[in-house]
Amino acid sequence: MAAEAAGMNLGHAVALLTAAVVAVPIFRKLNLGSVLGYLAAGLVIGPFGLKLFSDPEAILHVAELGVVMFLFVIGLEMRPAKLWLLRKEIFGLGLTQVLACCVVLSGVAMLGGLNFQAAVIGASGFVLSSTAVIMKVLDERGETSTPAGQRAVSILLLEDLAVVPLLAVVGLMASFNGDAAVTDRAPWGSVLMGLGCIAVVIAAGRWLLNPFFQILARTGAREIMTAAALLVVLGTALFMQWGGLSMALGAFLAGVLLSESSFRHQLEADVEPFRGILLGLFFLSVGMALDLAVVADQWRLILAGLVAFMTVKALVIYLVARLFRADQREAVQRAALFAQGASSPSSSTPPRSRRRCFRRRWRPR
Repeated sequence: MAAEAAGMNLGHAVALLTAAVVAVPIFRKLNLGSVLGYLAAGLVIGPFGLKLFSDPEAILHVAELGVVMFLFVIGLEMRPAKLWLLRKEIFGLGLTQVLACCVVLSGVAMLGGLNFQAAVIGASGFVLSSTAVIMKVLDERGETSTPAGQRAVSILLLEDLAVVPLLAVVGLMASFNGDAAVTDRAPWGSVLMGLGCIAVVIAAGRWLLNPFFQILARTGAREIMTAAALLVVLGTALFMQWGGLSMALGAFLAGVLLSESSFRHQLEADVEPFRGILLGLFFLSVGMALDLAVVADQWRLILAGLVAFMTVKALVIYLVARLFRADQREAVQRAALFAQGASSPSSSTPPRSRRRCFRRRWRPR
């Protein structure tokens, strides 16, 4: 039985790798991006395709770590001083876009027949865009570090920060209707918990992480340093999730706090391989979870709602971008990127600076 189970797990791994190796190059050759390639591959091998996998949710829970590590790598490239310079984009541009989209989409949902509470909750969910998809696309285009890319990152950061207030609003609406579920925290207690977790992460990153890596570096054990890098990423993500925030936000903060560390390049080099594999697995598992039977059964409602929400959201994002003096090209690109709602294309060849990092050993600069 053990040998049979091991063979089954090995077969799953081979199926995942085969699907990715076949689909992604084809889609990139067609200039459709690797994200669509992963999604299509997952759809083919998933429970609604060839049925090679029956439980995509189990894979998705593990694969979400790829998004976490991706945001950690992005954080390593953004020093605190640089992030401080983006505060107007985060709390100005980002907040304006989120609030404007939420108000307008709520109106669209109410015109579609939903009551006020359901419309606000549905619109709030659709306002939040998929960090994994947008960052993957920016990375593939090499635009993550450009001014336009940095503004997109700022909006994504604000959306991650907006999760806790939005959950608090949902809780308040439920309490007004007498439908509030029994929870351990009051809505505003969740906000305070989230802020407290951010403060703890900042304090730990400022005073503990660099001495921690210096102590481990003296051991000369490369595998321990790799394990420590993964511990920092996953531990911070888990801590932030416990506080009610997104794991991706926690990993990003950890990356920013380590961006000025003497071990920055080594951290990036060790996390990069895990990030790439798990991020691809994330998109594969999302593709597996697509239930075409449900889409076929409710295609009119799904298509109408999707077109209406995406069109209105794209228009609002375009107008906000122009209001903040973005040029025509950037406004159109941002509208196209952020028009999708949150869901659960970096070159596969690392840039030269990263390739050099792969050859470095664990030692301070």
